[in-house]
Amino acid sequence: MAVETGLLPPRMVCESLINSDTLEWERTQLWALTFKLVRKIIGGVDYKGVRDLLKVILEKILTIPNTVSSAVVQQLLTAREVIAYILERNACLLPAYFAVTEIRKLYPEGKLPHWLLGNLVSDFVDTFRPTARINSICGRCSLLPVVNNSGAMCNSWKLDPATLRFPLKGLLPYDKDLFEPQTALLRYVLEQPYSRDMVCNMLGLNKQTLNIAQQKQRCPVLEDQLVDLVVYAMERSETEEKFDDGGTSQLLWQHLSSQLIFFVLFQFASFPHMVLSLHQKLAGRGLIKGRDHLMWVLLQFISGSIQKNALADFLPVMKLFDLLYPEKECIPVPDINKPQSTHAFAMTCIWIHLNRKAQNDNSKLQIPIPHSLNLHHEFLQQSLRNKSLQMNDYKIALLCNAYSTNSECFTLPMGALVETIYGNGIMRIPLPGTSCLASASITPLPMNLLDSLTVHAKMSLIHSIATRVIKLAHAKSSVALAPALVETYSRLLVYMEIESLGIKGFISQLLPTVFKSHAWGILHTLLEMFSYRMHHIQPHYRVQLLSHLHTLAAVAQTNQNQLHLCVESTALRLITALGSSELQPQFTRFLNDPKTVLSAESEELNRALILTLARATHVTGTVNPPPLTKQ
Repeated sequence: MAVETGLLPPRMVCESLINSDTLEWERTQLWALTFKLVRKIIGGVDYKGVRDLLKVILEKILTIPNTVSSAVVQQLLTAREVIAYILERNACLLPAYFAVTEIRKLYPEGKLPHWLLGNLVSDFVDTFRPTARINSICGRCSLLPVVNNSGAMCNSWKLDPATLRFPLKGLLPYDKDLFEPQTALLRYVLEQPYSRDMVCNMLGLNKQTLNIAQQKQRCPVLEDQLVDLVVYAMERSETEEKFDDGGTSQLLWQHLSSQLIFFVLFQFASFPHMVLSLHQKLAGRGLIKGRDHLMWVLLQFISGSIQKNALADFLPVMKLFDLLYPEKECIPVPDINKPQSTHAFAMTCIWIHLNRKAQNDNSKLQIPIPHSLNLHHEFLQQSLRNKSLQMNDYKIALLCNAYSTNSECFTLPMGALVETIYGNGIMRIPLPGTSCLASASITPLPMNLLDSLTVHAKMSLIHSIATRVIKLAHAKSSVALAPALVETYSRLLVYMEIESLGIKGFISQLLPTVFKSHAWGILHTLLEMFSYRMHHIQPHYRVQLLSHLHTLAAVAQTNQNQLHLCVESTALRLITALGSSELQPQFTRFLNDPKTVLSAESEELNRALILTLARATHVTGTVNPPPLTKQ
């Protein structure tokens, strides 16, 4: 024979025979003779050739119909014999992993093999199930992560952003539940506070693409889960008798508003698509008890983004209004002494923002005030004409929420808030210490009031406070910051939805400006304020502040005992408060520029940092720790 004498290579002969157009299952005699010959000479084919032949033979077998005459089955089984020979491990024709890969491509999980192959293929695949279990986590679909800032970079929870499945390596026969979409896992993480960065890491969403229109990363599965969470909140509100201040229902709606703002702002979710999806899922269900809270959530995003986006993006909200507010009569004005009143006015505030946008764009589209909202609108108009606003109810918050995009009307209520925490500039109160005086405003804005402000109003308020502090620093005033201002600013810093003007502005703009102005009293106050709110602040901001503090300590003018102790104390708090998993993502920063995190003044701080890094390296099992931990 030509193959045995070496005149023809066995691979070429096998491929020519199997790929021949004349090889059809109907020609049973040719089929049987062909595969008998292939069985005889395939032992001389290299493993890559055997892999290709296995693939072609499996595809040929698929051409055989489900029902054939029993008279031809015996001839057809010759193809099965070739497959059995290839899969025989002792024959050493092909690495078993390559074989199972080709089989899984044609017969994925849940698809039965061809009847001709019987249990030959399924038994072979089953031999890899122990290997698959070794390469996966036992009970993974039942596990849930601990969600916080430090868990944001955990790679073990990554999901495919299109299917929400775990990314599985290779085509091994993993357990069936690992192939299912992990919607429950994503939903659980979304429900937790401080989960934004972890969700982005799980789905591979990159926040840096915010200003790059070509790289929008809209994630439909994330969008669907956000909508489902809102529907769940609506169902939950339907069963509650009252909306308690500080209750679980209120916390859920506050969390939802924060999540929606973040994911829509970074274009991971589309606002109009979400509103239309909500309309579709709420239609015909009669869920109206939570409607005010839903409109409050939508108002958060609308008030802050309507000036930069097209009016058409927000009009679907009116369609949702028609569904959730079927009243023909005017809705009565709620008790404005309760914080829930701001939610009841949310739809009216949305209409005011939409109407203002239409006027500014000179749009021909007219949006008449719905009849059911007339009393609410008249109340806001009347309150706006009252120039002496008091802090004993939520009227100021209502006006801020309704007119934050109208500078003419917004000045009055925001001015009232600012005046409350600044003081009149004349009155002084003594503070502990020698000749230490501060502005006399001592009562900060209550958390209930701050919670009742929209994100847009909060951003305006925190911007006013930061501007005021910078102005006082430039003036080098000997009067300390008003206690009300400091405490209100502290409370505003913990709102994650105003991070860009909050903690980010605090570290990158406010602290450096105060330092350059040599306003040591204000600097001392700001450091004290930061020290007691670290658990709210993301780790990379804390590491950034640590670098700033080392710069401060090295400047001669700061060599005042009390201030120097405050700087060192804050640095020590920053170092010791860093968790092991929080430090792991920051290792690259330490590796690239260790001088920024090491103190030139204090060996004790450096020792504390190195011990903290060593502990993190040990706990997290980091393979390549920074050089300073090795030293």
